[in-house]
Amino acid sequence: MHKKTLLHKRVGKLQKHHDALCNYHALIMDFTEHTNIFIPENFKNLTIEQQAVLDAYLKRFASLQDYLGAKIFPLILEMAGIGSRKMSEILYIAEREEIIDSIGNWIELREIRNELEHEYPDTIEQALLDLKFCIEHFDTLDRYYRNTLGFIQRELHETFRTA
Repeated sequence: MHKKTLLHKRVGKLQKHHDALCNYHALIMDFTEHTNIFIPENFKNLTIEQQAVLDAYLKRFASLQDYLGAKIFPLILEMAGIGSRKMSEILYIAEREEIIDSIGNWIELREIRNELEHEYPDTIEQALLDLKFCIEHFDTLDRYYRNTLGFIQRELHETFRTA
């Protein structure tokens, strides 16, 4: 598949992850406006629908970060003539190109996401702290998404919506 075609396909999928994440984040902001869901008693009283929104948010949060790191960054850097094979180099270049603000922040998001998805925190309190971290870092991941589209436009002269 031609790289430009592949880029358009992958950015389309990336946008779907981002759109869903934004929608789930808005729903969470609505139902957390008057209730602190990060208190175990309050969390236990959430409706099944609210719990499903939180689960969906975490899945999209992880999917967006995974997709950026595994599918988008390597492709756009390669297309810009600054590709690399190692993830550590890709992240270094992404930081240098101001796609991400720091490798440390990227890794911290990844570690929290991995803990929630694979390791399951030992206590509900720890799980709620990790959930809170992901919700509070929506803007960070959103910025990485927008910076990525900005890089694509600036370096590859391709335009995608940033709704």
